Amino acid sequence: LKIMGREYTVSHPEATMIDIENEREIKAYTIKTIVLRYLINSRAIPVFNKDSTYKEVKGGLVYYRNFYNRTILKLAKMFCDNLEELGVLAKIIGGEVLNKGDAACKFEFINNVYITFIVWQGDDELPCSANILFDQNINYYFNAEDLAVIGDVAIELIKNKGEIPKWIGLYQKKTKDGYDIN
Repeated sequence: LKIMGREYTVSHPEATMIDIENEREIKAYTIKTIVLRYLINSRAIPVFNKDSTYKEVKGGLVYYRNFYNRTILKLAKMFCDNLEELGVLAKIIGGEVLNKGDAACKFEFINNVYITFIVWQGDDELPCSANILFDQNINYYFNAEDLAVIGDVAIELIKNKGEIPKWIGLYQKKTKDGYDIN
């Protein structure tokens, strides 16, 4: 399967995940959980080419506050002062630069699952803001709880040019040398 422009193999039943390009095993449990959820829930529905906000995803209204705090604010903060970087990083992962907001891109997160990032720079009257959109086929792959994690992971992966860091996980402690992966 492909995640943000990189190809991986997943063995069954061991669930060993290998980055094909680097021949490196992916041990990050957050990514492995997302892949497992994808493999279990995928209905192989093609893209609709119509975007939905998180609130429009089934169950999204209930989890929106968490999604907003965890992903949208993070996206705005990361690219607000460097709009051009979003386009540069999108191209590295095989994404497309869009003419929306002050900076925007669309990319394939995992096979057939597309995400759009939009950032507005802000000014003296309005703060920087952002939004994350999903193709309407998203309900055939992930639920609202999954998407809260996926948005966060997608931001980290775009920042890391598509490469999955060894540390990526939801509850890992940051040490002065990086992240504790134990």
